[in-house]
Amino acid sequence: MVDTPTADSRAEPDITHINPAAEQTWFGHPRQLARLFTTEMWERFGYYGMRALLTLYLTKHFVFGDREATGIYGGFTALVYLTPLVGGYLADRYLGSKRAVKFGAILMALGYFILCFGGPVSKPIATIEGQRYEIAVEQVNGVETRYLIDGDRRQAIKGNDDGTVSLLENGQPVRTVAKGGFQSDAERSPFYVALLLIALSAVSVGNGFFKPNISTMVGELYTQGDRRRDTGFTIFYMGINMGSFLSQLLCPWLAEAVGWWAGFGLAAIGMLLSWALIQFDGGRLNGFGETPASAAGKSPLWIYLGAVAFVPVFYFLYVNLMGASEPEPGSGILGYIASLPVMGKLLFGTFLIAVPAILVWSFVSGDKREFQMMLAAMVMIVFNVVFWTLFEQAGSSLTLFADRNTDLSVFGWFSINAGQTQFFNAAFIIILAPLMSMLWGALARRGFEPSIPVKFSIALMGVGAGFLFLVWGAGFADANFKVTLWWLAGLYFIHSFAELCISPVGLSMITKLSIARIVGMMMGLWFLSISVAQYVAGVIAQFASVETVGGQVTNLKVSLDTYTSVFTTISLWAIGLGAVLFVLSWPLKHWMHGVK
Repeated sequence: MVDTPTADSRAEPDITHINPAAEQTWFGHPRQLARLFTTEMWERFGYYGMRALLTLYLTKHFVFGDREATGIYGGFTALVYLTPLVGGYLADRYLGSKRAVKFGAILMALGYFILCFGGPVSKPIATIEGQRYEIAVEQVNGVETRYLIDGDRRQAIKGNDDGTVSLLENGQPVRTVAKGGFQSDAERSPFYVALLLIALSAVSVGNGFFKPNISTMVGELYTQGDRRRDTGFTIFYMGINMGSFLSQLLCPWLAEAVGWWAGFGLAAIGMLLSWALIQFDGGRLNGFGETPASAAGKSPLWIYLGAVAFVPVFYFLYVNLMGASEPEPGSGILGYIASLPVMGKLLFGTFLIAVPAILVWSFVSGDKREFQMMLAAMVMIVFNVVFWTLFEQAGSSLTLFADRNTDLSVFGWFSINAGQTQFFNAAFIIILAPLMSMLWGALARRGFEPSIPVKFSIALMGVGAGFLFLVWGAGFADANFKVTLWWLAGLYFIHSFAELCISPVGLSMITKLSIARIVGMMMGLWFLSISVAQYVAGVIAQFASVETVGGQVTNLKVSLDTYTSVFTTISLWAIGLGAVLFVLSWPLKHWMHGVK
């Protein structure tokens, strides 16, 4: 998961007059850490619980096709990691971290509650040679079958290996539709689709106020040079993983047992608990995250109204994203760029302009040493995009793979659902984080700890190896074209190891390599790189799209072959780029001038 709370505050206030050792402590840390730890845990409970449901909700309740669903998911996560740039700035200059966190929590809780109102399940339809047909769904012994209704005839729909679709009566084909001739869609209520997009927009805006500023408050607990800082952020990071671990088990379970509204409702309750811990802190957080002196006495109403006004702006971006068409065959890179939705153009355009522009400024304004350090930072930022693009398949293509081509039984005792498979990452982070910390420490004492570029290269090769592991497991799929759950768990184990090679050092590395005058800009670029990665992750997931009818594939062999083909391709690219970065690690280490 993309959470990097180990960075120093963007604009840390002067609290050197406070002696933390003289105060009450919590496991040797300022006692306020306990409340911030719990606040973040419940916020992440809400976010990751909702995220575990989102792609499945889009494909099963709203019956979006894979391309539309993964595109919406990628756009949502991209905005979630873009808005902290603005939210952090507004907190630094006007609101203060505490008020920003409270406001963000309210907006996010509101978004989760709105998601509870999804309306009736969208009605699947199919179009063949210009004629539209109703689709009926029938479930027998847990097996769903899709039927095309043609007058008083019910014809079972069966996808074939060559891409054609057969319509069956009494088990016998009565009609075969050519590849591409069977178009699946659904009748959706425009009102409930609008509610969905408004909810996602509210969560995106709210996260921008909450996410960067809760970490800033943790940074304020420690004086400059306090050796407990890194350990404090490590404890805080465990809160993130505890929240995600619990929610990714409970929210999908509740959504399946009771209904989608219950899963999203539980996420909203978690978010409200997070808000309550800050709102009713009993004075425990007095002096931390307060309003800047320059904004004291000024009403924050204009900021709150401006943030709410951005909800319809984001709504427009989602609508534009959903309406984007595929590029014309043979149109090349220019055709692809022209077909990008507004969100894609903005993200890619900003990133592609910012990277060379900052490098040119560094060359002109800095000395040789500063330029080399900035160049090293830019290289790492670009490879960071690659890593998170592939890692963040968890919420989209890997969740759909779990739903369609994974046997979700646990040793034959019980089964989990597809949304719950995302808990593996949080569980493995909790297990591996202390072990990895001890490993790096032991290697450092012997002078063998890998440099930051080498750790990044290991992470890239690791994320590729995880996909290859799953592809290997696909070779052992059963007669129903499903792999056992443990192959998917193995992928998440490898990915979690890879995450721990890159996530804990990212922002801290940027602050150390950046020219002092533009540290804030470089941190913004780092968050922008993660946002771009989230968007591209949605694009990659679209390449793994499988034709569905009423939210379900009609040929599991085709879906298994599609996923393994895409996963093989991206794994080889990841391993290859990881090897390139490994070779570059020697000049990069030199350009970093001792930064560790």
